Amino acid sequence: MVNYLLRRILLTIPTLIAVLIICFCLTRISGDPADLMLPIDVSDDARAAFRHAHGLDKPIAEQFLTFTVNALQGDMGRSLRFGEPSLRLVSERLAATSELALAALGLSIAIGIPLGVIAAQRYNSWLDRLIRNGIAVSQAVPSFYVGILLMMVFAVGLGMLPIGGREGPSNLVLPAITLASGLVPLIARVTRSCMLDELGRDYIRTARAKGVKETLIVWKHSLRNACIPLVTVIGLQVGALMSGVVVTETVFAWPGIGRLAIQAIYARDFPVVQAVVLFFSVVFILVNLLVDVLYAAMDPRVGYK
Repeated sequence: MVNYLLRRILLTIPTLIAVLIICFCLTRISGDPADLMLPIDVSDDARAAFRHAHGLDKPIAEQFLTFTVNALQGDMGRSLRFGEPSLRLVSERLAATSELALAALGLSIAIGIPLGVIAAQRYNSWLDRLIRNGIAVSQAVPSFYVGILLMMVFAVGLGMLPIGGREGPSNLVLPAITLASGLVPLIARVTRSCMLDELGRDYIRTARAKGVKETLIVWKHSLRNACIPLVTVIGLQVGALMSGVVVTETVFAWPGIGRLAIQAIYARDFPVVQAVVLFFSVVFILVNLLVDVLYAAMDPRVGYK
């Protein structure tokens, strides 16, 4: 297992390098930060001084070399907008983003898996069709629209929940539901498909012939085996979860990394954008590594190869 982990970690290094190169190039293509950071009528000398202070007057190759050397030392540069180290800005907002992402993921699993199991158990019934149609509709609705709709109904209309911010637990309800709305349909659909496959296997027919209760067959034996591919699917959805965090945090003014990323993109704050992209990339890689380990642990046939 140790060799497996070391091999997988080494394989992530080229991926991170490619991500940093692409991110560096795309941020430079977007334009000059001086156009947004400085007043329109600023003098040429002031503009030149700003560009020199942040190394923007150097050739692109030299900028990339400086960026790479600093990144290897754990220095992603200072924010052009806030004047603070970009990694510090990301770490300060890590708790808020983690809170939202974990709440949404837990809510998605708590709703999506039971829906998929019930749909498979009641295959081709009116309940199964209702769940499948609900899944189709949910997948077609963008998360930002769900967020705005929830905000209009429960915050503005009924006044039951706060409209934004992170002052207390009640502020987490609407953002978590909004972020979970994009994951629940997929988890439910995959669970239903895996459960239908498991319920048709020989060991299930044998258990039924022995008189085992249907509840135990469905919720214990079948679901346990159906969770093996489901773990992989949930792990692969981390990328969608992170992109959903950006949208959700912006809609609800949630003070997390996603909102920081949007602010940095609008301001062409290159160091912050690069730090956020690197953070999300590392999280995605680590989660997928964890999923591979869990998959091998849950299914001995796979092993650590």
